[in-house]
Amino acid sequence: MSADNLDLVTRLMDRYNAGDADGYADLMTEDAAEALYRGDVLRDGREGVRSGLRAMFAEFPENKAIVKATHVVGDKVVLFEEVWRSPSAEPFDVVSIYSFAAGKVERVEFVR
Repeated sequence: MSADNLDLVTRLMDRYNAGDADGYADLMTEDAAEALYRGDVLRDGREGVRSGLRAMFAEFPENKAIVKATHVVGDKVVLFEEVWRSPSAEPFDVVSIYSFAAGKVERVEFVR
């Protein structure tokens, strides 16, 4: 299961870095959420993720996340990322914690 989850997150990040909101959202459960760690939900449901990422990719078409470290902890995958909105922007660090259900991403929580 852990290897499958890690492979799923790798595919998700590939789609994120390609600016592929549809492909990214397709790897999430119908009721998926992206949220701040122990805080507000940023994007709710697969369609909320899809539309939110479409808007972000339109605003920041050169957006990229460089994965600096990957950890599998139980059934979770944890990434340490450096995110660049554009090549000339200052990057920022994010820790993302992925949870899974039915072979898809169910929740991502961001520590920033």
